[in-house]
Amino acid sequence: MSIASTITGNLDPLFHPAAHYASPDDVLNDGDLSVPEKRIILSSWASDMFAVESCPALREIPGVGHTLRLADILAALRRLDGEDDDPPRPGGVPMRRPWAAAQRQSV
Repeated sequence: MSIASTITGNLDPLFHPAAHYASPDDVLNDGDLSVPEKRIILSSWASDMFAVESCPALREIPGVGHTLRLADILAALRRLDGEDDDPPRPGGVPMRRPWAAAQRQSV
């Protein structure tokens, strides 16, 4: 066993998630974590503090040997909330309120 694996074995996953998880799916699949604990880890990874300066859609988490896509982290947070579908696309048509149009016509 290496020194690194001995050290990381003593770390709490909540306080040092990069020592225990390599991806958002690893966090979601850990049965020992509660939903709020998973949310804390994923939210911290989504933070702009870890944004790659030249590519803000990526996150570089210290201790994880590769960059993570922000979209993957946000998708994991949505799955945590039971929302498996993709987020709405921006620039959609605003909802119309039929009662507002009726009020304008009656005035």
